[in-house]
Amino acid sequence: MDKREVLKAIADETRMNILKLLLRHNYCVRALANELGLAEATISQHLKVLREAGLLVGEKRGYFMHYSVARPVLFELAKELEALAAIEREDCKPEMRDDCPAVEERECPKKGTCSDEVMEFCHGSNSN
Repeated sequence: MDKREVLKAIADETRMNILKLLLRHNYCVRALANELGLAEATISQHLKVLREAGLLVGEKRGYFMHYSVARPVLFELAKELEALAAIEREDCKPEMRDDCPAVEERECPKKGTCSDEVMEFCHGSNSN
């Protein structure tokens, strides 16, 4: 799964609405167009983006392709977003890191003498 492609695909409101419909029922292009009040060509273009992102599975029924959502892709994305949200914030300690831009921190004997940027970055936004 390419997270960027999946996120770009679901960022569009119409594609999100298509996903919501397809999570409840399988639809063909014509049925989706009727449900959303859009042209079949428009729906086809949105379905292409969703398919290329790996979010849809198609099943041929007679002359029509019926689509459903590849739920494992959504579950995998949800796990990654949950893990991202669970990352704990750590205070920057310039004495322990070379990449902290707060060189001033080493020279500042106490909080309050650093620039606003350093205060925010190294001491935290609640340091006042």
